[in-house]
Amino acid sequence: MSERTASAPTSREGYGYRYTFATRWNYNDQYGHVNNVVYYEAMDTTINRWLIREAGMDPLRGEQMAVCAASSCTFSRSVAYPDALEVGLRAARVGTTSVTWALGLFSGADEAPAATGSFTHVFVDPGTLRPVPIPVALRAKIEADLG
Repeated sequence: MSERTASAPTSREGYGYRYTFATRWNYNDQYGHVNNVVYYEAMDTTINRWLIREAGMDPLRGEQMAVCAASSCTFSRSVAYPDALEVGLRAARVGTTSVTWALGLFSGADEAPAATGSFTHVFVDPGTLRPVPIPVALRAKIEADLG
């Protein structure tokens, strides 16, 4: 299968999967907004929730695992507890051994994301930690649900 690249959507509807990530009081930092590390936690949780619950990946006993090779986040506006983050997920790039996920983090009724992010997962053999091709069934699920 060939590689495919897509841009990050600018609204909630552009994401094939969405997960609500609740914030907690202690997520607010000294400036009164959710600290940047929480955005990464929300993105990582959303990706892994989709991989496990929707795509059936077993990160502990599977024949491959996904390791994060790169991540980034761009912040557009602040979010503070008790706002929840609705995290949108789509596949921005599907390669032979890696997927770059595009994420949008929304709060309240605002259609524009409070932040956008990117995670690149490389699929590896758990024993050797060497890259392996994305499993055919997982690739098909990614392309069907998140493409």
